[in-house]
Amino acid sequence: MRQVAGTVRAVLPRALYRVEVEGGREVTAHPVATPRRNFVRLVVGDRVIIELTANDGRRGRIVRKAT
Repeated sequence: MRQVAGTVRAVLPRALYRVEVEGGREVTAHPVATPRRNFVRLVVGDRVIIELTANDGRRGRIVRKAT
């Protein structure tokens, strides 16, 4: 998996987010679901780091908020 930075463009149902990555591509992503992480609310305009899947570059998971 490769990590890229992006910006949240839309909040979708079922804890999904539409994220715009470098180059203008749009990716559908979900937050990492690990028990040790606190719940962090994401809103439109937040910068995030996502991991893209190897098979399908249109889906990924949000690893953390970028600073």
